[in-house]
Amino acid sequence: MTKRAEAKYKLDRRMGQNIWGRPKSPVNRREYGPGQHGQRRKGKLSDFGTQLKAKQKLKGYYGNISEKQFRKYYAEAIRMKGDSGDNLIGLLERRLDAVVYRAKFAATPFAARQFVNHGHIRVNGRRVNIASYQVKPGDLVEVKESSKQLTIVLEASQLAERDTPDFYEVDHSKMTAKLTRVPLPSEVPYPVMMEPNLVIEFYSR
Repeated sequence: MTKRAEAKYKLDRRMGQNIWGRPKSPVNRREYGPGQHGQRRKGKLSDFGTQLKAKQKLKGYYGNISEKQFRKYYAEAIRMKGDSGDNLIGLLERRLDAVVYRAKFAATPFAARQFVNHGHIRVNGRRVNIASYQVKPGDLVEVKESSKQLTIVLEASQLAERDTPDFYEVDHSKMTAKLTRVPLPSEVPYPVMMEPNLVIEFYSR
C-alpha cells in the first residue's frame, strides 16, 4: 500500500487550484501558495517548470501515486499504439481505485484507495485489494455484500458535487459499476485542466 506522505490539500495550495473540486479546499479561500512567501511566489514558469507542475497535478489527482509507479504508467503509455497522452489517461482511469471513486463508492481518491486496500471491493465476483489493478471495459466492479450499508459508502453515493461519467454503468441500489469503455482525456470530468501531453514531454526529456 502506498503511504500518503502529506496532507492532500497541501497539493491544492501548491498548485493554486482546487484539483478535486472539493468544497472544503483551502484554495477556495486562498489562491496563493503555502508558507510565508506564498503570495509572492508567482514568477513565470520555465518549460520544465510547466511540465513538472502538469505531472505533479495529474499524479496528485489520482491519490498522489508514487513516482516509481507513475513512471511505469508513462513507459507503458508510450509503448501502446495511439496518442501517448490519451494512453496515459486511459491507464490511470482504469485503476481500480479510480473506478471506485468515479462510481461514487468513495468520497475522494484517497478514500477509494483505502476502501480497495481494505478488501471491500470485488471484480467479476473476486475480491481484489490492489488499488492499481487495471480494470478492463466490461468488468463488473461491486462493493462486497457486507460493506454495502457502510455510512461512508452511502454518503459518497449521495454526493452532489460530482456526477458519474457516462462511460460507466452504475447501479447504486446494488452498488455495482461497469466501465463501458476507456475514456479520452476530454471526456474525463476533471475539475481543473489536465495536460497529459506535458507529462509525456516531462518524462521524454
